[in-house]
Amino acid sequence: MLRWAVHLEGGPRRVNHAAVAVGHKVYSFGGYCSGEDYETLRQIDVHVFNAVSLRWMKLPPFRSERRDQSPQVPYMRYGHTAVLVDDAIYVWGGRNDTEGACNVLYAFDIHSHSWSTPKVHGPIPGARDGHSACALGKSMFIFGGYEQLADCFSNDIHRLDTVTMTWTLVNAKGNPARWRDFHSATVLGGRMYVFGGRADRFGPFHSNNEIYCNRIKVFDTGDQTTGSTHPPPSCCPKGRRSHSAFAYNSELYIFGGYNARLDRHFNDLWKYNPETATWRKVEPKGKGPCPRRRQCCCMVGDKIILFGGTSPCPEQGMGDEFNLMDHSDLYILDFSPSLKTLCKLAVIQYSLDQSALPHDIRWELTAMTTNSNISRPIFSSHG
Repeated sequence: MLRWAVHLEGGPRRVNHAAVAVGHKVYSFGGYCSGEDYETLRQIDVHVFNAVSLRWMKLPPFRSERRDQSPQVPYMRYGHTAVLVDDAIYVWGGRNDTEGACNVLYAFDIHSHSWSTPKVHGPIPGARDGHSACALGKSMFIFGGYEQLADCFSNDIHRLDTVTMTWTLVNAKGNPARWRDFHSATVLGGRMYVFGGRADRFGPFHSNNEIYCNRIKVFDTGDQTTGSTHPPPSCCPKGRRSHSAFAYNSELYIFGGYNARLDRHFNDLWKYNPETATWRKVEPKGKGPCPRRRQCCCMVGDKIILFGGTSPCPEQGMGDEFNLMDHSDLYILDFSPSLKTLCKLAVIQYSLDQSALPHDIRWELTAMTTNSNISRPIFSSHG
């Protein structure tokens, strides 16, 4: 019974950030918020969400013991990626309005919460933002994005071997994917499924002739082949960029995003079955997020944690590109809600008498209703 089970407000207000799930916690790195100062160079912020206590915590700034001038800690940025390999989260790419785009690899230790810049070998990908990153085994795969130096969209695939810290430009066989940015790339098995993104009708350079493809492109990381795309079926999502994507039970899901040609933000949820190459629109129970883009989503167990992003201001309608409001909310999409969760939701929905409930459920119910209060920030000084 797929259900939007929790809605929280008052977390970090972030757009175009990057996040990774580690156990029952979600680590969120950087992003931006309208009205904040991005002229002053400062280190990236790290917020941690505890999916058990439903609390946010902001980590203190990292104090390096090194005395040299190496950029050990990434500066504040947006449009970057983060992946988890063993005990390290690798943050790569993204841009800042002052410094521009970046191609330095940063490693964040999940135990000590310390930053480092591993020494890498091989051809380093050009600085960019709006790319995708996937972790498979000990490797990180980078695809696409908008390259700053070339001033164009990319369709390159780069692989980082985190054992040898060596970058490789993948010479993929088959029909290459179209140049694009702000797409999604999701690993299912040994394959990377690329969906959506913003491209240009005439090639890699941006000529204001944007297109939003809704075909799936598949890259096999084993034999390094790119599968051909097929015309999308009649029932399928609209092309979009800045959406969310995740895998569950060997199927691909996408949520939200934006299409400039349609002048439309989305809050629909779609499921793609790679065996049958078919899409199906999914309608979860409960009230889900409003239409938005540039949010983050991470899987914790059977739950999807989705937070942040930006949407048109209500008085401006649902599609305006520039009159946007940034979100500090969080939603939990539960693929397998427990009986306890369903009971708590029923009590909230129907205002049932809580006195007959067991003490532990009454305590959790109090926490849930408190966390659902839109006026209260949900931060904690504890981990």
